Amino acid sequence: MLTGVGLLLAAGAAFVAYRNLGSAPIEGERTAFSPAGPDSVRITFAVTRDDPGRQAVCVVRARVRDGSEGGRKEVLIPPGESTISTVIKSSGEPVTADVYGCSYQVPAYLSTEAPPTE
Repeated sequence: MLTGVGLLLAAGAAFVAYRNLGSAPIEGERTAFSPAGPDSVRITFAVTRDDPGRQAVCVVRARVRDGSEGGRKEVLIPPGESTISTVIKSSGEPVTADVYGCSYQVPAYLSTEAPPTE
């Protein structure tokens, strides 16, 4: 009986580890970045998702020379799109840009018919 309980606990721990350490259902990866002015940077990134038919949102950010975040932007990823390019405004001169994270939890203000342009 004790062995059965031990096996059950081990199986539960393995399941939790798989869920937490397995691949995410959606991920963004920077493929390029370039200056877009003294206070902005253009980022191009690829989105990999388990359901390309669903819209998603990714948060991208600009980094300044000391490594701190100079700006961030939420980007709507339409169904079917896998490569996105956008410009991020920064509070200082940006030196790089990266993808902070992506989610299927799209805020209502991003999923309207006419989302804001800025």
